[in-house]
Amino acid sequence: MSRLLIDTNIYVAFLRGDPAVVDLLGRAEKIVLCSVVIGELLAGFRIGTRESQNRQLLETFSANTRVGTGSHNSDTAEFYAGIFAQLKKKGRPIPTNDMWIAASAMQSGLTMCTRDAHFENIDGLLIRRPD
Repeated sequence: MSRLLIDTNIYVAFLRGDPAVVDLLGRAEKIVLCSVVIGELLAGFRIGTRESQNRQLLETFSANTRVGTGSHNSDTAEFYAGIFAQLKKKGRPIPTNDMWIAASAMQSGLTMCTRDAHFENIDGLLIRRPD
């Protein structure tokens, strides 16, 4: 069984019924949404035309006993700083939010579930891509 921190694109794919994502999340022992992912989702909801419905779907998803949320603290900031420095040395920057999401996964010992290939530039980050 897997313990996954899901990226925004995985949540969206799940809602759209993507078979690979639905299967993967259905088999996961634990699914975590970190505060940055939640923030990205809420921002998207706010600028869209279905904010109320999307918030309700997120609440329903989050109410599942296998789903949890994670927040950031000074330990997360240490992981973020390490990721930032590592990517700067490699000359392979990625979006700031994604560095925070990766830092949260690493701090919590979770596997990052994403479709974004740029996460592969982060040494030590466990990644699971839906088939």
